[in-house]
Amino acid sequence: MTDAILNFQPTVFVTSAADIRQLPADEGVEIAFAGRSNAGKSSALNTLTRQRNLARTSKTPGRTQLINVFEVLPGKRLIDLPGYGYAKVPLAVKEKWNRALSEYLQKRESLRGLVLLMDIRHPYRDVDQELLHWATASEIPVLILLTKADKLKPGVRKATLLQAREAALVFGGDVAVEMFSSLNKLGLPQVEAKLSEWLMADAE
Repeated sequence: MTDAILNFQPTVFVTSAADIRQLPADEGVEIAFAGRSNAGKSSALNTLTRQRNLARTSKTPGRTQLINVFEVLPGKRLIDLPGYGYAKVPLAVKEKWNRALSEYLQKRESLRGLVLLMDIRHPYRDVDQELLHWATASEIPVLILLTKADKLKPGVRKATLLQAREAALVFGGDVAVEMFSSLNKLGLPQVEAKLSEWLMADAE
């Protein structure tokens, strides 16, 4: 475990891939960002890296259709996975996304941690729970981010966080839960600390 906090601002976009065969060599360390469409993955990546347009954001759910790769340092990458669970796309497209998502999660050896983003107002949807069960069974540590936390009043926010942490215990494994807001940077220090720990673990 490391106490050093990485500087995420120099992060650069590397490539977009339709499947794992188009990804960079499977070496080093990767942290994947996953979540339902419109959960705020791209906004979280932009907030983390202090870059407004590193990851493309859209008010239209389902915008991220490819696996997007960003490099923090040589051999240390952040992966923006396609959003799941959005109904208003053709079934064939949805199936293609799901294949790419499951193939990446099951076969990528360099995956060291999963950031699962869930709207704080709608946590633990069915597909979120499936992903959590898979990750804990595969012994992959998970950081759940309850996004859009600014939408709730402080008291409700705190109660929701405590409930979400209690609910996470059901899944076993290494699961942490934090609040997050791209708007007011709530939870950003906790995200930086956890991602730094994961990315630098192999360096020790």
